[in-house]
Amino acid sequence: MLKVNEYFDGKVKSIALQTATLPATVGVMEAGDYEFGTSQKEVMTVVSGSMDALLPGATEWATFNQGDSFEVAANVKFQVRMAGQTAYFCTYE
Repeated sequence: MLKVNEYFDGKVKSIALQTATLPATVGVMEAGDYEFGTSQKEVMTVVSGSMDALLPGATEWATFNQGDSFEVAANVKFQVRMAGQTAYFCTYE
């Protein structure tokens, strides 16, 4: 069954699904700045648009464009910011 998630007053929405191998979400974020916490390892791929991310241990923001991915360890916080609507696909391990 699909599960719809909504965060930050509806500015981030995702749908949870089960891929052939891993649980995942596909979603969209409105322009803005957001902080997320992880409970599992995540691999996020930008599907449309672009996203800046300040990953754990980093001192500089990195930009991820359509087709780019980044990995975040379990039990950490990370920040993202978008200038416009951005779609993503995220798997969880």
